Amino acid sequence: MITVAATMLLALACPAVSVAAEDPIVIAHRGASGERPEHTLAAYERAIDEGADYIEPDLVVTKDLALVARHENELSDTTDVASREEFEDRRREKTVDGQRVAGWFAEDFTLAELRTLRAKERIPAIRPANARFNGLYQVPTLEEIVTLVRAKEAETGRRIGIYPEIKHPTFLLQNSGIDMVDLLLLELRKLGITADDPIFIQCFEVGTLQRLKQRSGFRLVQLVAESGGPADEPDMYYGDMITPTGLAEVAKYADAIGIDLRLAFGPDGIPSGLVDDAHNAGLKVHGWTLRKENAFLPPVLKRGSQDGGTGDVLGMVNLLVVQGIDGIFTDDPGLVVGALSELDAGR
Repeated sequence: MITVAATMLLALACPAVSVAAEDPIVIAHRGASGERPEHTLAAYERAIDEGADYIEPDLVVTKDLALVARHENELSDTTDVASREEFEDRRREKTVDGQRVAGWFAEDFTLAELRTLRAKERIPAIRPANARFNGLYQVPTLEEIVTLVRAKEAETGRRIGIYPEIKHPTFLLQNSGIDMVDLLLLELRKLGITADDPIFIQCFEVGTLQRLKQRSGFRLVQLVAESGGPADEPDMYYGDMITPTGLAEVAKYADAIGIDLRLAFGPDGIPSGLVDDAHNAGLKVHGWTLRKENAFLPPVLKRGSQDGGTGDVLGMVNLLVVQGIDGIFTDDPGLVVGALSELDAGR
């Protein structure tokens, strides 16, 4: 059953469009991070158990060149590093992609040191239930994530993709001499992952994706934010990249764009036309990030007055499906998989 809010949105936005014949892929954004602290093996496994097609590790790097999963290279938001007296002298200030950031950075720790830290919930005010798991989980390596995926594939009998994001590659190259492209390609080769496997590689930077295009056959995704532009192209803006002309340029090196969902429609839910424009350029469209909480939903899909309350997830999924979006990043894969099944049943 489609909610009243969703029906109103569809009438406004897509009166003559039928539901897409093929469901979008469900990409577990940092795992099932609406239920477990993000970028932990527990979050990834829960996402897989809930039916996610892909899990998404954001990749940063340690001092001894191990690829690990954290949302940012600064660690204090998602680990207990700030409470560790033995690491107080590692606190630094760095300019990352033009922003001054103070804290503790993954590239200043060896893997052995990083493994002594424990993950914590990043937004406990909105997700207090997740804070129950603080202190239980280590920071996982990419190798451990792939090992988990293969174990779950053997258990479930289905393919599960990985969707890594390369974080701050230009900063790391300039600041620490670390080449994330080389590291990732070497690690994927070591792990036996090829372009024939279910894998997308994503980045906000252009040059990184162009290098990957030259050196591999992996499917590549240009991430696009609501404002600003790529850190490695100071004269380029995301707003220009999502025009028909800009999308044609992106299609020369990428297979898809990963868009902030606010670029797909306005607060009233009316589509912007970006999905159609990208498809016309030959690009798939994957949107980030669908979260269940009111704080992250368009006004028309909020339910109740609490930021942490659950809004109209089914309406949000319906709105994306009728636009023909090809993939949905979500912190709540179980809810999105369930919504897609409900929509399929109503076709």
